[in-house]
Amino acid sequence: MSKQRLWPRRHENTKKNGVHVLPFHFIFFFFVCFAPSWPTGLQSSLIAADNARQIVEEAQKRTDAKSQRYEGVLQVFDSKGKIADKRWTFERLGSHGQSKVVLRFTAPAEVKGVAMLIVNHPDRASDQWMWTPAIERDRRIALQDRSTRFFGTDFSFEDLEERDVNQYDYTLAAGDDATVDGAACWKIQSTPKESKSSQYTKSIVWVRKDDYAFARIENYVKDQVVRRMAYSDIQNVQGIWTARQLEMADLRRGSRTRLTLEKLEYNVPLKDEDFTLQAIRRQ
Repeated sequence: MSKQRLWPRRHENTKKNGVHVLPFHFIFFFFVCFAPSWPTGLQSSLIAADNARQIVEEAQKRTDAKSQRYEGVLQVFDSKGKIADKRWTFERLGSHGQSKVVLRFTAPAEVKGVAMLIVNHPDRASDQWMWTPAIERDRRIALQDRSTRFFGTDFSFEDLEERDVNQYDYTLAAGDDATVDGAACWKIQSTPKESKSSQYTKSIVWVRKDDYAFARIENYVKDQVVRRMAYSDIQNVQGIWTARQLEMADLRRGSRTRLTLEKLEYNVPLKDEDFTLQAIRRQ
């Protein structure tokens, strides 16, 4: 059975309000062939799942970059509205699902120099190490600790890693017609496979219908939404329409963290040898 193309070619009709998805987000899958002799209900389910993968795959293609660098300003708002500010530098090298990331705090003084090295893998959870210069010690972040908050922000350690398509199943969520900030979206459910270690039971992703850009992500534990990511302040950076502000809300704590991207660059020259544990110890 032939499939109808669900999107324009990669560089056609790119909108100014597209959203670029940053390091903590989704990677995608190949098309599934389905037999026309299968029962109608089963065939419809497979078509819907196949369409979901195609939609997310196109969204991923529009964010392609060999490398990325920015300075991040983090504002953590607690349940009473009190704000704590942090700053970090972010560098990423490599393709989606196989990239390496170094995060390094630059302020405030008590966390300055603390660094994270994240090595993403296509077939398993990422490897993560944290370097604390004050005690000249590094430690590996164990899988059972990935659900904890990352340095007092509303991001968990797991939220910092990229998700590979082979570790998840995608389906169009019930009531797939939705809008975010006035834009019509698909709602796509991402469910980790049994082999994937995750604190989340599922995630719901809102993908804009006009430009296949991510608009919102909700992460669930069982049937409860526990974290929600929103994207805003869209700008064109080197031809890539990018969300310069991301906000992660921890719905159980009633707190939220706003990440603002400054001095953002794509396809910058970075060295592979700078993405090692030995390298982050030296800097």
